[in-house]
Amino acid sequence: QAQLVESGGGLVQAGGSLRLSCAASGRTFSGYVMGWFRQAPGKEREFVARISWSGGSTDYADSVKGRFTISRDNAKNTVTLQMNSLKPDDTAVYYCQARLGVAYTYWGQGTQVIVSS
Repeated sequence: QAQLVESGGGLVQAGGSLRLSCAASGRTFSGYVMGWFRQAPGKEREFVARISWSGGSTDYADSVKGRFTISRDNAKNTVTLQMNSLKPDDTAVYYCQARLGVAYTYWGQGTQVIVSS
């Protein structure tokens, strides 16, 4: 059974950094696009960043460009999100996603990030 497990969330002051990790297991994720989404209280889940299978292509939401960096290690089945210059508006539950076309999508359980002002 496919499983994604996020870690690395926590409480940080504005301007600080956090590094989120997502460990994938239970099946091969060959070819999967990996991404991060977030959901703030009272808001819909929104896209944050994604990375192609090869790692050669990345995409970011405008709100995080220049501050967040997504990377992956296919040998270890992990994807990370380095978050710098954090702002209170970055406060949310962050979710890892694995997607293969439109047929296969998996989500992690989420990790909480709180940025204090």
